[in-house]
Amino acid sequence: MALVATVMAACSKPPDKTEDIRPVRVLQLAPIGHSVGFELAGEIVPRYESRIGFRVGGKIVERKVEVGSPVRRGQALMQLDPTDLQLSQAQAKAAVAAAESSLTLAKADLDRFRELRQKNFVSQAVLDAKQAAYQSALSGHEQAVAGLKVQSNQRSYATLAADADGVVTALDAEVGQVVAAGTPVVRIARSGGTEVRVSIPEDRVEALRRAASVTVRTWANPGAALEGTVREVAPVADPATRTFTAKIALPKAGPEVRLGMTATVSFAVPAPDGLRLPLSALFEEQGRTAVWVVDKGAVRRVPVQLAGANGNEILVAAGLEPGQTVVTAGVNLLREGQKVAILGQPAVAADTGAAK
Repeated sequence: MALVATVMAACSKPPDKTEDIRPVRVLQLAPIGHSVGFELAGEIVPRYESRIGFRVGGKIVERKVEVGSPVRRGQALMQLDPTDLQLSQAQAKAAVAAAESSLTLAKADLDRFRELRQKNFVSQAVLDAKQAAYQSALSGHEQAVAGLKVQSNQRSYATLAADADGVVTALDAEVGQVVAAGTPVVRIARSGGTEVRVSIPEDRVEALRRAASVTVRTWANPGAALEGTVREVAPVADPATRTFTAKIALPKAGPEVRLGMTATVSFAVPAPDGLRLPLSALFEEQGRTAVWVVDKGAVRRVPVQLAGANGNEILVAAGLEPGQTVVTAGVNLLREGQKVAILGQPAVAADTGAAK
């Protein structure tokens, strides 16, 4: 029986070899359109926002506006306690009166000594001294008058007025607070200028500079598209977020676009010539960059010429044509002519073997 089993085993047909079929992910190449785009979230902000404060120090005794109040140029916003300023102004007036008295006396002495000099009753040196005294009194009077003007201006500075038409966006001080000269107490967003502030990642800054068009949509009204213009791009990245702040002007923004709204900014950038591939599709062999192209269920090696990077993708200048299917995952496990199974599609070669 053992001999029969041995003979039967020797005569049996060897098992068929199964073909090695590798699963891969692929990408069908398509020509790049005239432009590529990306979107970023931003905030509606005023183009000009003034942080104004009193030109003199003192205690705030009255506040005449609220946050959100519309204001006109020259409108009173806050009031300081004017007592000390009034006393300083009164002191300056008294100094002017004293200077006028000294000037009048010096002028009378000068006229009298001129007559005495004509009669040769006094020397020329005495007349020169009186002339100098008169000039000193005249200068003192001019100084006192200038001081009075300064104190009058200081008195008017006790009332803080708006420097332009706009709306109050913030109040940084309240009644009873003592503030120093120049301390910002009110913020005013000027009328007539609205823009969007966005943070640009490092790899998008150059694309932003080449943007052919900018479209802005607010979250409150996404159906209305506003034309934007890149007005400013910060030259230095923010140290915390490592992003660059860009400001998009909205010349045609209406009253429905309000400060503080959230907006979506779309940038259309002219696309460079060539086809785009992910980095995972490339491999290097014998010093040349190539990709695997799927043709009739098998792969073949195709050398390519690269044109540069576009974000996280590589631009291919030559070697491929639109419509070809390129392997994007598993490229290092393939060989020339190997059968592959595209993930997400039925493997034709495997089905054929099972039918047999």
